[in-house]
Amino acid sequence: MLDIRRLHMLKTVVARGSIAAAAQSLALSAGAVSQQLSALRRDVGVDLLRPDGRTVALTEAGRVLVEHADRIFDAVQEAENAVAAVKGTVGTTASLAALPSTVALIVAPALTALASRHPRLTVTCLVTDQAQLRELPLGTVDVVLGQRYHHLPDVTPRGVDVHPLLDDPLLIVTAADGAGERPVSLRELATHRLAVPPPTTDCGQAILRACHDAGFTPSTPYVTADIAAQLTLVRAGLATALIPRTAIDPTVAGIHTSPIEGTPIHRALFAATRHADTANPTTTAVVAALHTAAHRHASGHPTAAAVRPSR
Repeated sequence: MLDIRRLHMLKTVVARGSIAAAAQSLALSAGAVSQQLSALRRDVGVDLLRPDGRTVALTEAGRVLVEHADRIFDAVQEAENAVAAVKGTVGTTASLAALPSTVALIVAPALTALASRHPRLTVTCLVTDQAQLRELPLGTVDVVLGQRYHHLPDVTPRGVDVHPLLDDPLLIVTAADGAGERPVSLRELATHRLAVPPPTTDCGQAILRACHDAGFTPSTPYVTADIAAQLTLVRAGLATALIPRTAIDPTVAGIHTSPIEGTPIHRALFAATRHADTANPTTTAVVAALHTAAHRHASGHPTAAAVRPSR
């Protein structure tokens, strides 16, 4: 009988691209992973992996085995969810991966509410700007708080359910000058010096594309994904920034925010979970808390104390 743990290792190696990367994510040594994959190869009697440049790829037999493994893992997940549904109670552990820019106004209030409603539940939160949906099928995390900018296609992987949370527009942020809250067109920023995220990021791409669509190439002398650094440059009068509304601490002094006139730039925030026909009470509770926190923020209700975010 095939060992489900070895199947999971095979799937992880393929997803990570190498045995070393898979071993790191599994908190094992590369030697231990190699030994288990060798044992799996002996079990099936055929090679499952082949070199592919600096990475590895599945052989045809390996591809077939991983397809069956996916169905096995789905069945195990359904069994766990069914038992949890019968119990009808929220579990004791859950893991969440979230973008830094969502911590202050969504994640922190959601975790506070969960601690109050479900005191036995411990949520491990990985705050990273690399919160990838591919972690869900691997079982690395239970819930991902992710984003998608309007200019990007939907690339939700198979086996993942997406729960919309909030439409989060970017605001134009300048040094406080007593100006009103009038909308500002992107074209007005043609003479501004901008602090923007790197063009390799989703946000950086969205800003550059919107400026080009508005008919100009922006001046970007400051390139940083750290929103606290962007705000420091703005307060000093050195730059203008475009920052998602949810990522801006409303208590920060010395800045002024304006909505974008005309065609806005926005990101959609969502919670994602592994697909399951039977809902898991624990992940359902986490997603519900995130949804409530996002709704309260969108409605202008007070939330937990904000912290300085970074994208």
